[in-house]
Amino acid sequence: MTDILDYNIKYPVMEHFYTIQGEGFHQGRAAYFVRLGGCDVGCVWCDVKDSWNADAHPKMSIEEIIKNIKQQTDSGLVVITGGEPLMHNLTALTKAIQDAGYQTNIETSGAHQLTGTWNWICLSPKKFKIPQEEILPIVNELKVVIFNKTDFEWAENYATKVNTLCKLYLQPEWDKASAITPLIIEYVKRNPKWEISLQIHKYINVP
Repeated sequence: MTDILDYNIKYPVMEHFYTIQGEGFHQGRAAYFVRLGGCDVGCVWCDVKDSWNADAHPKMSIEEIIKNIKQQTDSGLVVITGGEPLMHNLTALTKAIQDAGYQTNIETSGAHQLTGTWNWICLSPKKFKIPQEEILPIVNELKVVIFNKTDFEWAENYATKVNTLCKLYLQPEWDKASAITPLIIEYVKRNPKWEISLQIHKYINVP
């Protein structure tokens, strides 16, 4: 039985913008970002804490979201991020985006049930609220933020749970990058299954 999609859903949108993807496998690609409000993960080092309260952001219809995307780019990559985007049912939104001719990528902690149809799933697990087990075998990219030395062990634990084709990235927490990046470099040299992800958008000063 085919689910009836509710295209009347409105989503709390903190911000939306066309920029360069700065992290992970798709780093350097032009991408339209839709940052949804709402997050219950609570990372102490989060750089978008204003996104946590979903009620603080205007609700946008799927039609409005698609219109905004089309006004800035006629093809390519759309990234749904947050906050924690999986606090919302994303099935109708992603179908509408794909029907309009775009690829759909998600950046998620995996702490909520996966909804939506995706061309690429980037999982960034957090100790503050661990991912649901069901998402682990199907992610395309595992991106672990390294805040202190114990996070390497955390990263290795999740590397054993994802599929063998999943890309593995270690990313320094931005405020500690000067101290953490050299540790990641040495770790990757010893463990070349991992790659380094840098937030290049912060270095080149784009959103």
